[in-house]
Amino acid sequence: MDSYQEPGDKELQALRDAANRLRIHSIRATCAANSGHPTSCCSSAEVLSVLFFNTMKYHAADPGNVNNDRFVLSKGHAAPILYASWVEAGFVKESELLNLRKINCDLEGHPTPKLPFVDVATGSLGQGLGAACGMAYTGKYFDKASYRVYCLLGDGESSEGAVWEAMAFASHYKLDNLVAIFDVNRLGQSEAAPLQHKTDIYRKRCEAFGWNTYVVDGHDVAELCSTLWQAAHCTDKPTAIVAKTYKGKGIPGVENEDNWHGKPIPKDKVESIINEIQNQIQTNKKLNPKLPTTDAPTISIADIKMPSPPSYKIGDKIATRKAYGLALAKLGHANNRVIALDGDTKNSTFSEIFKNEHPDRYIECFIAEQNMVSVAMGCATRNRTVAFASTFAAFLSRAYDHIRMGAISQSNINLCGSHCGISIGEDGPSQMALEDIAMFRTIPTCTLFYPSDAVAAEYAVCLAANTPGICFIRTSRPDTAVIYSPEEKFEIGQAKVVRQSDSDRVTVIGAGITLHEALAAADELAKQGIAIRVIDPFTIKPLDAATIVSSGRATGGHIITVEDHYREGGIGEAVSAAVSGEPGFIVQHLAVRAVPRSGKPAELLDMFGISAKCIVEAVKSTFAN
Repeated sequence: MDSYQEPGDKELQALRDAANRLRIHSIRATCAANSGHPTSCCSSAEVLSVLFFNTMKYHAADPGNVNNDRFVLSKGHAAPILYASWVEAGFVKESELLNLRKINCDLEGHPTPKLPFVDVATGSLGQGLGAACGMAYTGKYFDKASYRVYCLLGDGESSEGAVWEAMAFASHYKLDNLVAIFDVNRLGQSEAAPLQHKTDIYRKRCEAFGWNTYVVDGHDVAELCSTLWQAAHCTDKPTAIVAKTYKGKGIPGVENEDNWHGKPIPKDKVESIINEIQNQIQTNKKLNPKLPTTDAPTISIADIKMPSPPSYKIGDKIATRKAYGLALAKLGHANNRVIALDGDTKNSTFSEIFKNEHPDRYIECFIAEQNMVSVAMGCATRNRTVAFASTFAAFLSRAYDHIRMGAISQSNINLCGSHCGISIGEDGPSQMALEDIAMFRTIPTCTLFYPSDAVAAEYAVCLAANTPGICFIRTSRPDTAVIYSPEEKFEIGQAKVVRQSDSDRVTVIGAGITLHEALAAADELAKQGIAIRVIDPFTIKPLDAATIVSSGRATGGHIITVEDHYREGGIGEAVSAAVSGEPGFIVQHLAVRAVPRSGKPAELLDMFGISAKCIVEAVKSTFAN
């Protein structure tokens, strides 16, 4: 190993001076905004000074360069000091700091990827390290490149379980290109953090999770330089740096005092405080970052196509969850940047098919769904991979905040939730996703696929791979018949009218298992001389309102929706919203209206009113009333 050469006195002083300029920038910006977190910035000033101007390698004029080292500010409320660092690097104009938090400025209260030097949005605490893990995993195992990943966390956010999910993940996969720095400044938002300055406990916890760990004085630039150099030469382990700092460091009367979280310095005190910090600056020497090694491969993830059409025949019986796994493995042969993640459910979601065919592109995330979503986001940053993450749809609900932040992060990730609804049967309500449609409908960047057969599932996978934003594919457990030919074409926002005639009296809309129940109901009603129209929406968001409205008009405004989901926020409410401006339309919702129980799928569909028999009764009651 190369021996460490400590920076000279002039360089160390320049790093101290840069840290104080970062403090001044942060104080001025938050004062101009009359809001923000200057004390949280000041505790991490030396850490960012050393990272940006001694340790990290990057093109200052090209923050999104794929070869650059990555930095994730998990303690997103300290955004002003991140912006200040890019001022010192020369990318952001100093004058722009005075527009912090203004509506026409991208320097928002917490970082978002509107800024080219931000890979993932932060601010909902505890999520940055998971994304950093995804970036580091991609760098080490997919790109096989030199870039390193640094993540700055607050001590308060280390109470979040997601942090420790990420810690376990990083050590398991020996992410020695990852450094997590804990800014242990003692004080949280409303009171002291639980461990306060007990840095030895942080050290023991990090070591117990398998990390190479150091405890440092977070305001000592020489110690930070040395420790970060050592981290870069550690192999087979990620590095944690527990930095003891003081909140509000350098601000007289504020440093290490309670009740200053999220408060700008009073305007009548700003200039005297800034003058005091300015007097400690001995040089205006400009520090230039080291340039990165150019060894990240050139790749393309645009316009990925399946190598062949679906191979299913009409009438084949196969669950859409298995069709998902087969399609994903197939897509993996089309582009070597398609990757799969799962939360120890790969033999149920059928992502194991992908693992078997592409073992070097499968990431087992174990039972840590929050971290799985964040890792997927990290893997997808800078367009390095096309990430598909799968688990039971019910378990994605615990990762909702990470998914929400994924939308704010402008992330392009694909999530597959299997075992939706009561049709899973005997496993019971804890395993049944009955809220997931509602959940994903609220995500602004989300495309929500609900394939009803294997052909549709294969098209959903390919479309998701090429669609920006969050994509969610809802798959079912029971085997169902293939109803579409391989030549059928599917598009986002285009429904399929799978049964229709000129004498249709009601439009019935179902998806997944309930589409097959609707078709069975149509067959039974036909025997009784009643024709109904049956629609498969394919995507619930965006919903094909035009097809639904035109079919509704053709059937006298009578629409019945039937879904394996709770009534609230599901297909019925989406359809009701789509036809809300149409006079004379009546939408009847058949949905699960109570917490279900274990039982055989057919029994449960009957019990909760979404079986073919119940659809027949609903259609008849439409005319009886």
